[in-house]
Amino acid sequence: MNASSQAPLAGLRILDLTRLLPGPAATMHLADFGADVIKVEDTGEGDYLRSFPPQVANAEGARVNAIFEAVNRGKRSIRIDLKSAAGREVLLKLVDTADALIEGFRPGVMARLGLGWDVLHARNPKLVVCSLSGYGQNGPLAQAAGHDINYLATSGVLDQIRAQGKPAIPNLQLGDLLGGALSALSTLLIALLGAQRTGIGRYVDVAMADGLLAHHFFPHAELDAGSTPVAERSLLTGGAPCYRVYGTADGGQLAVGALELKFWQSFCEAIGLPELKPNHWSLGEAPGSEAAQRTGQRVAARLRSQPLAHWTAIFERVDACVAPVLKPDEALAQPQFTARKLVHRRGDVTHVGPLAQMTAHDFAPRPAPAAGAQTRELLHEIGLDESAIAGLITRGAVKEP
Repeated sequence: MNASSQAPLAGLRILDLTRLLPGPAATMHLADFGADVIKVEDTGEGDYLRSFPPQVANAEGARVNAIFEAVNRGKRSIRIDLKSAAGREVLLKLVDTADALIEGFRPGVMARLGLGWDVLHARNPKLVVCSLSGYGQNGPLAQAAGHDINYLATSGVLDQIRAQGKPAIPNLQLGDLLGGALSALSTLLIALLGAQRTGIGRYVDVAMADGLLAHHFFPHAELDAGSTPVAERSLLTGGAPCYRVYGTADGGQLAVGALELKFWQSFCEAIGLPELKPNHWSLGEAPGSEAAQRTGQRVAARLRSQPLAHWTAIFERVDACVAPVLKPDEALAQPQFTARKLVHRRGDVTHVGPLAQMTAHDFAPRPAPAAGAQTRELLHEIGLDESAIAGLITRGAVKEP
């Protein structure tokens, strides 16, 4: 383990049995703050994300998947055949040393492997076990296959993300990352805090669809008020002229978020349309109404009259919640993120972090592990000698790179 002993999560050991994006992203944040995250991969293909495009060169010159490298930075990897009795015993020996285990199999798989909550809890009563799945461990959809788009659809979120009247798929995996990774991260840490205080671990059942539904506050509030939320016509989906994306003369885009009346009034002054100051939702111009559409059309025509640079220069001096819409490469070079030292490069791989700035913690991304790179090292740590390790490798219970 090469994390600083001064890191806030130094000494915390997490067993990560997840693959692809949501689980690895959650444990990436733990590793970023010093936790010893042990990535447990099978002896076959391992984490499927390793072989996904795009392939780039890491700092050591090896070809890697850029996303895999980013979300698995700072971890250690061991390859175990959990279908074998010897492999399961290796995992249980790791459980003896761990604070938490997170897995992302379909509901029931861990129990069928003989590694269910009852077994793990009996083995290590302080252990926190987190199961991360699409729809949770129970309910009619528990065994249904799914991906980000399916969880967005089922939770009602996709209906509220629209462009020109049709659902639009965002290139930020909200189900995987908000519903999954961040929900798992927060609830796992809550359970770990409880275990630290009581000595008793907990089982945490995280569903990505649940996480989305639980955070969909505004549409639910509209329903409570007796109205039907309609994307592109409500306050925060483009129905109000003060909260919308507008085009500029050169094809640029300007994001206007002047929700408060004072910002809207400053915005109207800055673009030379002071007569529109009263045309605000807080003064009675309802989002989605014909009046709001007319106001929006006037604003759109004015912003289309000049290039993006013109408006950007103006709003650098005006406090009105207006920002240019940046492309991903432009965002990575944005001076705000540069000042906060968020963007790091290792080879051709971009690492963005940490999740938050913290005193007495300097973030420096460490490489993602090759599959099984620390297999022998970890087996030594749980007390196995070279003879026992050789036997496990021969039987295929574990595997080195």
